[in-house]
Amino acid sequence: MENQDSPVTLDQKVAISLEYDGQAAPRVSAKGTGYLAEQIIELAKEHNIPIKEDHELVSLLSQVELDQEIPEILYEAVVQVLIFAYQLSEKEIPGQPKSSQVPEQQS
Repeated sequence: MENQDSPVTLDQKVAISLEYDGQAAPRVSAKGTGYLAEQIIELAKEHNIPIKEDHELVSLLSQVELDQEIPEILYEAVVQVLIFAYQLSEKEIPGQPKSSQVPEQQS
């Protein structure tokens, strides 16, 4: 097993998986470097989970412990990734009203 405390370098493949249920902040559900990162990416592809490459965000998220919610300072960056993922997969964002539930504006 790889040491999670070692710094991430540019020559390593790194993968971070986030889980978001619409109730609480997104949390780190998987993370790894090297072979483990390749396995995380392969599983995501097998399950049609969108993959976004963002080296700076991965570097920051790699510091978050496994199964921990992301820190508030990363909310805006992670929101952009979640919007990307939900739009790509054509799924509704959890916790958002469905378009049929949005009240129409009256003039």
